Amino acid sequence: MVAFNTLDPDKANAVYAADRIVNESRFAIEEICFTLIVTQQPAARDLRTIIAAMNVIVDLERMGDQAKGIAKVVPHLLKNPGQERPPELRQMGNLVGKMLADTMTAYATNDTDLAREIASRDDAVDALYAQVFNKILAQMANAGTAEKAESAYEVLRVARELERYGDLATNVAERVIYLVTGSHQELNVDG
Repeated sequence: MVAFNTLDPDKANAVYAADRIVNESRFAIEEICFTLIVTQQPAARDLRTIIAAMNVIVDLERMGDQAKGIAKVVPHLLKNPGQERPPELRQMGNLVGKMLADTMTAYATNDTDLAREIASRDDAVDALYAQVFNKILAQMANAGTAEKAESAYEVLRVARELERYGDLATNVAERVIYLVTGSHQELNVDG
């Protein structure tokens, strides 16, 4: 989000580098999980913990992909730096960043109450996305040139990446609930 907010290509490149590290880490953790399953033959709770970790790392790796998707927008917007970026994008970025941080806390502490609360925040992310979507569609309709319409579309891509990031943070929060309770029925986070 810093790269996007400042249109800083160096920060965008740093996101690409970080994404490669996240990808490598995902596969290293996955290999450890496989080794544990094969060599330790874990039962019940331990197996659920390993499988949950394998699911969490996939969602975290995808979150890295979403961040990279945002970074990819920077070069496009540098061609039209005056493109309006709705303030809701900053709100979305702050919200999903906090969701991830809190999700990692919930995961580390097996805090199902925090996990449920995090998952409920996804509605706020979705509402912000809808606001941005409508604003960007209006910008695209009134763009006047293909270049301006493309710049507006790139901003919409950022909103979509953030919305998806929130979905993935919610997935991890729900995985925490399942890990602790062992039940999919406990995943009702809407009330």
